[in-house]
Amino acid sequence: MNHNPAFLRTRQRLAGLYAGTTGLILLVFGLGFYRAIAHDQWQSLNRKLVTIAGTLHDGIEPALAEVGQVEPVVEHFLPGVVCVADKSCETAIAGGQRHMVGIVQQENYYVRFIDQTGKLLATVGQVPDYEQNAYSPSSEQPQTRIDTGGIAYREITLFLKTNDQQPWGYIQVGRSLTEYEIVLHHLRWQLLLGLPTVMVLVLAASWWLSDLAMAPAYRGYLQIQQFTADAAHELRTPLTVIRSTIDFTLGEPQLTESDSRQTLKIIERQNNRLAHLVQDLLLLSRLDLEPIPLPQSCSLATIATDLIEEFSAMAIAAHLTLIAKIPPDDPFDSLGNEEQLYRLLANLIANAIQYTPAGGTITLTLKRQSREILVEVADTGVGIPLADQKYIFDRFYRVHADRAIHTGGTGLGLAIAQAIARAHQGNIHLISRPNQGSTFTLHLPLPRRKTILENHNT
Repeated sequence: MNHNPAFLRTRQRLAGLYAGTTGLILLVFGLGFYRAIAHDQWQSLNRKLVTIAGTLHDGIEPALAEVGQVEPVVEHFLPGVVCVADKSCETAIAGGQRHMVGIVQQENYYVRFIDQTGKLLATVGQVPDYEQNAYSPSSEQPQTRIDTGGIAYREITLFLKTNDQQPWGYIQVGRSLTEYEIVLHHLRWQLLLGLPTVMVLVLAASWWLSDLAMAPAYRGYLQIQQFTADAAHELRTPLTVIRSTIDFTLGEPQLTESDSRQTLKIIERQNNRLAHLVQDLLLLSRLDLEPIPLPQSCSLATIATDLIEEFSAMAIAAHLTLIAKIPPDDPFDSLGNEEQLYRLLANLIANAIQYTPAGGTITLTLKRQSREILVEVADTGVGIPLADQKYIFDRFYRVHADRAIHTGGTGLGLAIAQAIARAHQGNIHLISRPNQGSTFTLHLPLPRRKTILENHNT
């Protein structure tokens, strides 16, 4: 295939389409996967911020008694709180149950307490250095802020009131986005490095798949090419004979009536050969393109009996014995086209007569097996070499080409027989040994009796 420029270009385009389509799908999938992971990480971060901030807010707010004062109870929730503003922490707690230690300290969260004027009162953890500490919340939703060092933080601010419902200030809970960005950074690099690697594999797979996809078309192209060459060769031979005969005849100054008749006989014989070849080619073309027309119930026993009578004279002339083994009282009914089935069996018998030496025997046998009807045509002829048996049903293929040419064969008889068998959902199998003969077995599916009766009545 790669030696044919047209097929090579087609294969390259097909592989390119495979790879491009798959690459586009992978790219869209990769972007979607990245966005899904980023969104999931972002939502997880927001949920944690809201949960922690809400827990601290609900635990601290009921204990706030004075505006701008960080009560000792804060130490229960946030150990290590650092009071920034003077007199913001009047009393320190000496001990007691501590709650939010793990999640705030272990996951690097920070907490800030701010009064209503934006003044920083107390902090917990590594608080970022913002240019402005004041904060005017528009909503109690997580927001992203950047410190003076360019590090991004995700932060949520909640409003605090005293226990007598006086505005106290704000609590801010935040966390650095560095870990989040590192995770996404690693994911981006994995996708950037993984996608080219996958695309190389996709290209290799696309090249292999394009070969598999185009193999049937290329085999068909080779068959058509071989068929055209064989058909041209078969047509050229009789045309050459006709042309040579005409040229010879025209070159004779005087022709007798006998010479003219001889010339016309040669032309007629070659014309008949051409007509037979064209008919066979048309039959093969119809069998390839069309189903069998109006299948009816037909008796294979009747067809076999008629063929025995038809070929008896030919067998006697070739000094052969033609035998029929047809069980009595069994019509061997089958669904199909009677004319085509007749042609099929006639080709098998004619082939057996053609390649069986004088004194040989040809046996036509009908029998039933399981759900099939078997028709065997066995001969004691020259047989077929094992290397040639897989080609025996190819068009224009002849094992003994010199003998076939001598007898006027075109190499289409067995090809037509196999095509007719397959059109009837059957098949032909060959068993042959050189110098011991050949047996061609036609397998036809056995139709249901109800179907046969319906077709017969129709």
